[in-house]
Amino acid sequence: MWTQHDLRLAPRPRGFHLITREVVAAVPELTRVRAGLLHLFLQHTSASLALNENASPDVRRDFERYFNHLVPDGWGEFEHTLEGPDDMAAHIKASLLGPALTLPVRDGRLALGTWQGVYLCEHRDDGGARRLVLTLQGEDGRAD
Repeated sequence: MWTQHDLRLAPRPRGFHLITREVVAAVPELTRVRAGLLHLFLQHTSASLALNENASPDVRRDFERYFNHLVPDGWGEFEHTLEGPDDMAAHIKASLLGPALTLPVRDGRLALGTWQGVYLCEHRDDGGARRLVLTLQGEDGRAD
């Protein structure tokens, strides 16, 4: 089985946001897959995806602080400055973390670890709505 869905995420403030439930809800066929993969692709260059801690919000805040320290807004060496001080920093952060995840599916569910969740990493102050393409491939577990 192959299926593909588009997911539009509402605008979020800068930070690392859990979106696991929204992703799962956007792919109803997931419950039919016995074994497979769900590929998530974010169609933007100033946000990214990550898989990490799903329980403690301070982990997400620490990620935000670390990346802001690593790649500060408005760094004087940036040439690309026309779209504001957070734009080039956002592109670099998005490149470091990446636009895609491929997750295992087992028995109709994402086969994530106990403490794992999918993050939308919003690197702009006003990034707006974000779009993902969700592609599911796997073995249909329904009895024929």
